[in-house]
Amino acid sequence: MQYQFACATDVGRVRPNNEDAVLVDTQLGLAVLADGMGGYNAGEVASRLCCEVVHATLRQHPHTVGTDPGQALAQAIERANAAVYLDALSHPAHRGMATTVVAAWVRGDRLAVGHVGDSRLYRLRQGQFAPLTRDHTLVQEHIDAGLIRAQDARATDYRNLVTRGIGIAPRVDADIALHTVAAGDTYLLCSDGLTDMLTEPEIAHLLCRCGRGADAAQALIAAANAAGGRDNLTVALIHCAPDGAAGSAPCPR
Repeated sequence: MQYQFACATDVGRVRPNNEDAVLVDTQLGLAVLADGMGGYNAGEVASRLCCEVVHATLRQHPHTVGTDPGQALAQAIERANAAVYLDALSHPAHRGMATTVVAAWVRGDRLAVGHVGDSRLYRLRQGQFAPLTRDHTLVQEHIDAGLIRAQDARATDYRNLVTRGIGIAPRVDADIALHTVAAGDTYLLCSDGLTDMLTEPEIAHLLCRCGRGADAAQALIAAANAAGGRDNLTVALIHCAPDGAAGSAPCPR
């Protein structure tokens, strides 16, 4: 199987600067996306540093048979957390900075996923569009406790309050998962600037209509901006196709 990568980022229509960061390494099979937390100092520094440390750590990882990509990704995220935390302690202008992160690392037919915060990863497979990550937010905890309905989450005033973040504390508990990839799969990493503006069905139909590459990434950004663009917007796409073929998947109904 061959993997095709694409990414795009935009400041949106309201924020004065872009605190999101995205890094794609096609040779390594890695996509990392981070969202510097709104209201924190130097969020753009935190997101960029997080992506760089995750990337550098996995580049140095011994890619030998039998190694656990999930464990390696967890270690990379832990190192990124330490780097952001120590940088904030060392530079007064960076005090209090933090970021979310979601990373997807392809190893053969397996996809290692790690995330902290509310940046997400979705999978489009045979017409089924579904999240593979679960937000670390107060609103998600309230959904899990039955205090609010999932369909009402976007209307809450506290939907963006995260319960975990990179750089907040000396250690971080990242969620790590391994998934088996199938030909035709498309994986979407995104910051909450996208999911706050577009519903999951809207995102899925855009992916089907615009393909799985750079055109789709730009179309998602454009649609979120057209819906208001209240936050920075960042996406990364990974598409799996046999022998480099374009691959196709039916649209969700």
